[in-house]
Amino acid sequence: MSRIIRSFTQALGILARGRLEEKLNTEMERTIHALEEHADEKAKATITLTLTLTKLSDRLDIRPDVKVKLPEEKGIASTTFWPLEGGLSVEHPSQADMFAGPRATRERDDARGFA
Repeated sequence: MSRIIRSFTQALGILARGRLEEKLNTEMERTIHALEEHADEKAKATITLTLTLTKLSDRLDIRPDVKVKLPEEKGIASTTFWPLEGGLSVEHPSQADMFAGPRATRERDDARGFA
């Protein structure tokens, strides 16, 4: 007489002749790796197992389906460029001399119109 399986976890272990368990283990490993490598402090992934049970005359067909949703990658941040003299600049045109460095006191006073 064949053994009767009443445990859900036992049934999972023998579905697809053990290949389901291998697939789930592989997907779990891949998901954990993706979460560890994710750049954000907080990330989310989902592993979904769907079992479709179909009655076929005097037997049951159980078809497993595994879907994995890995954490979404954030896009690479853009850099703003300003068109300047036929080229590109990362400095705003009205602030071009902002980073020229400190000027001597006399030069600064002359620029402001102080005598």
